[in-house]
Amino acid sequence: MVEAGATPEWWEAAKQVISTSDILLKGVIEDFEEPSLSSRGNLFATLIKSIVGQQISVIAASAVWSRFCECVGEVNEESILAKSHQELREVGLSHRKVEYIVGIAKAWQDGYDDIDWDTMSDEEVIEELIKLRGVGRWTVQMLLIFALLRQDVFPIDDIGLIRGMEKLYNSENELEKSELYEISEKWKPYRTMGVWYIWRTIDPEPVEY
Repeated sequence: MVEAGATPEWWEAAKQVISTSDILLKGVIEDFEEPSLSSRGNLFATLIKSIVGQQISVIAASAVWSRFCECVGEVNEESILAKSHQELREVGLSHRKVEYIVGIAKAWQDGYDDIDWDTMSDEEVIEELIKLRGVGRWTVQMLLIFALLRQDVFPIDDIGLIRGMEKLYNSENELEKSELYEISEKWKPYRTMGVWYIWRTIDPEPVEY
């Protein structure tokens, strides 16, 4: 597993590639160069945080996550399963999100903690984790970026990414998915970096999961 605080070994190479291939994104990188992407070093906690943040604003998600951490302490399967459904609800989670989080904690106790995620391809990680209730492709893509530091992730359904690309490349006018993919071709094989800096055009504060 990637260590906590680790930055991608491919980061500097990616800057060179993208700065050469995409002049608009080069300007964004120069404006928001630091900090770089780094890993929490804990795929389970990143997964739980992504569930907490589903379908609510970044500000709301931050508030709920703060209360969640105060409730359970260290975020692991044992600390979560030690709390009642109602205790978890009281931090601001919906009934369904509590069910998802408890289900994931039980899955980790039942063997998911033993999986060697680093040896799996992006698609293999996605296929394995979307078996869990409440975990969709976007959620796993956040894990690929923020926990596993994979270099070529392009979460096409991320609303912040879409709005940022429309802002940078099309004067905030709508872009079709095919057009978004076409723009992202210039970032390969480092689309994760492109996503990271597009997010910064929407919110100068770095995204965290």
